[in-house]
Amino acid sequence: MSFTETTATSWFSRLKSGLAGLLIGPLLIIGMIWLLSWNEGRSVQTYRALAEGAGIVVSVDNGTVDPANEGKLVHISGPVKPDGTPEDPTLGVSAQGAAGIDRKVEMYQWVEDSSSETKKTLGGGEETVTTYSYKKEWRPRRVDSSDFKQGDQHQNPDMPIESDRFTVETATLGAFTVDGKAVADLGTDSPVKLSADVIGQVTSAIGSDKPVKADGTTIYVSQNRQNPAIGDLRISFSREDISEASFVGAQKGTDIAGYKASNGRELFLSAAGNVDAPQMFEAAQSENALITWLIRGGGLLGMFIGFVMMLSILSIIADVIPFIGSIVGFGTSVIAAILTLILGPLVIAIAWIAYRPVLAIAIAAIGILLAAGLIYLRRNRAQPVQAPPTLGRA
Repeated sequence: MSFTETTATSWFSRLKSGLAGLLIGPLLIIGMIWLLSWNEGRSVQTYRALAEGAGIVVSVDNGTVDPANEGKLVHISGPVKPDGTPEDPTLGVSAQGAAGIDRKVEMYQWVEDSSSETKKTLGGGEETVTTYSYKKEWRPRRVDSSDFKQGDQHQNPDMPIESDRFTVETATLGAFTVDGKAVADLGTDSPVKLSADVIGQVTSAIGSDKPVKADGTTIYVSQNRQNPAIGDLRISFSREDISEASFVGAQKGTDIAGYKASNGRELFLSAAGNVDAPQMFEAAQSENALITWLIRGGGLLGMFIGFVMMLSILSIIADVIPFIGSIVGFGTSVIAAILTLILGPLVIAIAWIAYRPVLAIAIAAIGILLAAGLIYLRRNRAQPVQAPPTLGRA
């Protein structure tokens, strides 16, 4: 089911939006400058902390706790055993021997999709045709139907129970104790088989008058699970199991906790299986580099949007004649891209100088030397080759 809505926006209304862009655009650009600068600092500080940790970490036997390593950065690996059993206190489902248990709740509900097509009109206005369509889907979170265009006809009820996760508080690795959630994060998921007595727990917990049935690994709250209705629920559980793990952190008694590097950054590394310390630090450095590039990309994109917002008023003014407005709009997008490609790398370069002065100066010096070398070679090649003098006749 779907319906179509047509809206018109006058040139003056669009002009107001353009003026707002003149105010919001610069603020967005300033925010992206701060983000890019902060990201370079974060990246450098994390790199230095990891480099420091890689140089001082001590791999120890997990069978005994050596008091001489108290407060030091240590690496341990081996079989891991959860302390206790993770349990969902609301529904009474547990997973013996697991490090964690996940409760996944989905509700059958309305979902709104929309697609729009905008055309410019003579005089600088716009006409937008929007098509709204509605379908029913299983979703893990409630979709807010109050924001729907036809919310009165497509209402989603509240979820009586939501997804959640439960982990053991601690786990042991030989003679050492590690955080239970950190262990569960490394585990592999597998479905939990549900017993018949869970039906009563679910019925009392959600307070629904609909039938509750368990089918192997899934609980259905529905009159007819083959033909679900809006508000029906299906609940399943998965357990997080892990047999061996490796950790790098500060030895504090028998606990392995976060280690504070000299620059204040906290180091706590974990990996599934028996992984040596160099591999763990290498993986952490790779992750740091990936995060750095992702934030750089997001910062540059945000900066581009900011410039587009600033320059949009030019295309809006030109839209009095739609053809000219389209040309100006394309031109302002190109200008926004150029400004982004100039300002973004410049901000990153300045941040490099601030956080990595020696490396930045060395790179700049190498660049200058290479440029000088190319200029020197070009000049030598450009000089004309003089012909040897000829001997006159006697």
